[in-house]
Amino acid sequence: MIKRFGFPILKRHSNALFSYRKWYPVNSDINGSVTALQIISSSYSTVSTNPEKLSYYHHIGNDPLVYRTYAEHFEISAKKYGNREAIVSCHEGKRYTYTEALEKVNQLASGFINIGLNKGDRIGIWSPNSAQWYITMLAAAKAGLISVALNPAYQGPEIAQCIKKVNMRAIVAPESYKAQNYYEMICKNVPEVTESRGGVIKSSEFDSFTTLILDSPNRLKGTRTFEDVLQLGADKNCFVKVKPDEPCNIQFTSGTTGTPKAALLSHYNFVNNGIHVGNRSQYSEKPHRICVLVPFFHVFGIVVSMTAAITHGATIVVPAPTFNAEKSLRAIVDEQCTVIHGTPTMYVDLIAKQKELNLPISTTEIAVTGGSPCPPQLFRNIKSTFNLSCVKTVYGLTELSACVFFSLNNETEKQVTETVGSLQDHLEAKIVDQEGDIVPFGKPGELCVRGYSTMLGYFNDEAKTKEIFTRDKWLKTGDQFILQEDGYGRIVGRFKEMIIRGGENIFPKEIEDFLSTHPDIIEAQVVGVPDDRMGEEICAFIRTTEKGKVLQQNDIKEFCTGSIAHFKIPRYMKVVDEFPRTTSGKIQKFKLKEQYEKEKCE
Repeated sequence: MIKRFGFPILKRHSNALFSYRKWYPVNSDINGSVTALQIISSSYSTVSTNPEKLSYYHHIGNDPLVYRTYAEHFEISAKKYGNREAIVSCHEGKRYTYTEALEKVNQLASGFINIGLNKGDRIGIWSPNSAQWYITMLAAAKAGLISVALNPAYQGPEIAQCIKKVNMRAIVAPESYKAQNYYEMICKNVPEVTESRGGVIKSSEFDSFTTLILDSPNRLKGTRTFEDVLQLGADKNCFVKVKPDEPCNIQFTSGTTGTPKAALLSHYNFVNNGIHVGNRSQYSEKPHRICVLVPFFHVFGIVVSMTAAITHGATIVVPAPTFNAEKSLRAIVDEQCTVIHGTPTMYVDLIAKQKELNLPISTTEIAVTGGSPCPPQLFRNIKSTFNLSCVKTVYGLTELSACVFFSLNNETEKQVTETVGSLQDHLEAKIVDQEGDIVPFGKPGELCVRGYSTMLGYFNDEAKTKEIFTRDKWLKTGDQFILQEDGYGRIVGRFKEMIIRGGENIFPKEIEDFLSTHPDIIEAQVVGVPDDRMGEEICAFIRTTEKGKVLQQNDIKEFCTGSIAHFKIPRYMKVVDEFPRTTSGKIQKFKLKEQYEKEKCE
């Protein structure tokens, strides 16, 4: 960093004009826009310090970062947008305005304190999407607790592992959902629950775990009901001093490649990422209603959907507890949604269902896709099916509190379909080779990110934290990436997913994108499978546009020949009805490999 007259001079990118500014904020609103400032500003030209045009980019941004907690952020919004609906839970028939939601948040936060939960305690939210999830997350932040986002599909052994991993003090859950009986699973792991008195659990194996709160009318042994905890906070007095830099939430990484890790994220991470996502989502232009297909337990749901909506007083519409294409489409129509949030796989199913139902969708304007790479053809299908003004893409990681790259306004089709958007405000990005040296713009390497959004670390795992951070605080994403001079980025693939076939490095995403242009293929996933001669061979798992449609290996070979290199043409191909995926919509490629090995042995 260069300094002149004591003020920092920050570089936007290699050939940009250098400038220095010192800001004295007097007051700021919900999205961080400064309403009263004293500004000392100057700019001057200088010789580029990046003559080789190396892949480094710093997007300074127009709006400053804010220093506030998640609860403070919500309170500011509730005062500003009081009568607007904050959340609509269609399957529960519940609607809360911002004012009503704030009252419940304050009441539940006081209830948490009154039952003996203390600042810094970890409280799990083990539930599909619901109004209770939304209120619990905010109330935990208000009470200084660290919410732990738990996948509602977790089974007993997995939840036991999570309790031990982060020394969880409490869990909030429904009694059951579909085949999942949360109460029974907890009791099987912690048998002392049924023997406890006064809502206090004492377990020899799970010594941190003392409280189970069920969102249920039934008063089951060893539990407190959600409604009872609310009533215990009727005074709404919650005076817990919380700092923005302190932990707010724990996210277990999705587990598509192995055992999940517990990423610890701060209030500051969440609030500021939500602000800048909201700004790029164009939420300030009008009151938007967002149909949320993604789960709340994922950073996409908490930050890109929930926090960005809070920033601009948008309404979160929850169609169903978990993703359901038909219920989502009907919610879009009935609630007049203007925005859709989903993963590529969800949009594939949504488009197929809309072709079947042909519902009168007329209010949608924007779709946001993230969670995994989206093939260019799917972008075009999303836009045409829902008659959208734009489709936006978001790229991010749990460890980076959600969003790193996000679409700008008025992008070209090429920018939308061939990149993952532009670097988010106030973040730095660089692309490095295997030795850690920065490569030129346009050359692939590993994406590293530094800035306000990087996690505090992995909970109680110093070794894994050191692995992902460099000494100068760059976070290594593990993604093979290309950075352009204009700040836009392109994913080449995950290093862990790279296929090495006869010495050739092959990234599945390129093949998947190409196969998705086949008229009979709705979705494709490519994995590397063992081969005695080549080391690895390419296997393509394919979903067809019509269930039961037959595609042969030769069909795929003919389609690929002349369009992609011969060594990228899949040696094996299998048609499937569904892909194994996490609840957040990510494809579990390791299960596809297991499926190949199992069928090969049979």
